[in-house]
Amino acid sequence: MPPIALTEPTGRYLSFEEREEIAILRAQDKGVREIARAIGRDPGTISRELRRNAATRSGKQEYRATVAQWKAQQAAKRPKTAKLVENPRLREYVRDRLAGNVRRPDGTIVPGPTPPAWKGLNKPHRADRRWSLAWSPEQIAQRLKVDFPDDESMRISHEAIYQSLFIEGRGALKRELVTCLRTGRALRQPRARSRNKAQGHVTADVVLSERPAEAADRAVPGHWEGDLIIGTGRSAIGTIVERSSRSTLLVHLPRVEGWGERPYVKNGPALGGYGAVAMNAALTASMTKLPEQLRKTLTWDRGKELSGHAQFALETGTKVFFADPHSPWQRPTNENTNGLLRQYFPKGTDLSRWSAEDLEAVAHALNNRPRKILGWKTPAEVFEEQLRSLQQPGVASTG
Repeated sequence: MPPIALTEPTGRYLSFEEREEIAILRAQDKGVREIARAIGRDPGTISRELRRNAATRSGKQEYRATVAQWKAQQAAKRPKTAKLVENPRLREYVRDRLAGNVRRPDGTIVPGPTPPAWKGLNKPHRADRRWSLAWSPEQIAQRLKVDFPDDESMRISHEAIYQSLFIEGRGALKRELVTCLRTGRALRQPRARSRNKAQGHVTADVVLSERPAEAADRAVPGHWEGDLIIGTGRSAIGTIVERSSRSTLLVHLPRVEGWGERPYVKNGPALGGYGAVAMNAALTASMTKLPEQLRKTLTWDRGKELSGHAQFALETGTKVFFADPHSPWQRPTNENTNGLLRQYFPKGTDLSRWSAEDLEAVAHALNNRPRKILGWKTPAEVFEEQLRSLQQPGVASTG
């Protein structure tokens, strides 16, 4: 055996004495949890130790303290070749999910805007960004287990992906791919979001406290949250998200005829595309494409664009409720989704230039990203399961 070091490690790592104790208890056919209790370690630590550092030369796993100590030292040596460097197949998978093209459901590539050249700085302030699939490193790392359940070579932690992007010299991914991350930052740092939201008049029967209790329980599909994301020149896109599946619909709100041609008239018709009339028509067109059982309620911010909610409820059968003032956490799914959408539609850009087909492509990309909250399934997969359950004979709706 090569020489091993018996120096005392930090408390985070197993010592040689602990490995000797594990070997003795394992020889006595003690279980993982019993060994963990005996040496004061977490059962997961013991399980990983027995799996990773056992001797295998005899053709079967046999735990020996000296072999385990040597294997642990070899694994701890630094620097190590990055996994993305030595595994081209894994590197290609990560790059495709991070920087791949946005496509329409039929597979057609949507080029999106032409962004300025990357100069090694944070994303351009209030300017276009490149459209990409932009799966987060955690989504990529967890989805690998779903797509390659039996291939252990196709595994990587999300932290390793971040390091390949942010640490110079890792060499696996190009540095400019940081622009494909949600934040687009060249350096890792905390983020904060504004809490100020517009308000509109809300009657007592549509406040959030009147919303059915089942809407708060994400086990029942058909309850939605909505809001607008605003661009320059009175441009906007409507966003509605289903609370259970996190499936997203984007509402196309083109400017009304006469925008930019007629002078502004105070209290005149809203030509920006998201006045009450235009908003009702566009939102109704989007919601009525859904099965009736999947459009029970809609929780909206207090913006005046949905002041015609009574007519909307009459036409769609979807009851509208409004969150409390300055309380975006009461629409958490929608707020989170709007943050994701800002990668494609940054603040300070004209949102009216994108067609309904472009918005559908972005929604398709978002709905086909795996989500941690869904057990690394995609919103599209969960939404499809909901539709199938509604189509099964004998299933009663909870409308």
